[in-house]
Amino acid sequence: MRQRNASQIISHPPPIQGFEVKHTTKLRFITNAAVNQNFTYQNLLDAICIATTAIAPYDLFSSVKLKQIEVWSIAAVGTSSSCSVVFDGATAGSVGDLVTHTDTSTGIEPAHLKVRPQKKTLASNYQLSSAAVAFYMDLPTVGSIVDVSLVFRGSTQGAALAAQNASIGAIVGSTFWRGIDGLAVATTKFLAPPGVQQF
Repeated sequence: MRQRNASQIISHPPPIQGFEVKHTTKLRFITNAAVNQNFTYQNLLDAICIATTAIAPYDLFSSVKLKQIEVWSIAAVGTSSSCSVVFDGATAGSVGDLVTHTDTSTGIEPAHLKVRPQKKTLASNYQLSSAAVAFYMDLPTVGSIVDVSLVFRGSTQGAALAAQNASIGAIVGSTFWRGIDGLAVATTKFLAPPGVQQF
């Protein structure tokens, strides 16, 4: 019986990774009111939902990483207006760097911030849905533009989490977006661009 060469032996199938759903995205919003509030990881995960009924949305993903926030905010001509972002989470497991980022518009060009939590701070890691603060934002000018860069991951184990707030008239089975404040389209301060489904 002829002996097989080692190079001809069929190995077992190689290991694979990546069954979980991963989505890297930049979400854009336009403010329809002044903003002065904290934003939680639950708010960020509620930004992309799937409708199980007209009023009962579930988060499409189970964890999120905050990569960057970019803001443009312009004051009326002849006035000034400042905007601020702080990664000020103080909950164990999601502590931010506490750095205050601020810029001022004098009505000629917009205040502009392009900021991210410092590396090796817990706020720069993946986080599960919780009421822990991800960042604070102060945007006194209506019509400010906010881009939030996020990495979402789904889980291969366990069930999806219900979104914090009910939707209004959602189409069952549809994927939809909501503001980073976690609120439905009727009450959110953050409107998605036209053409993006928002309930």
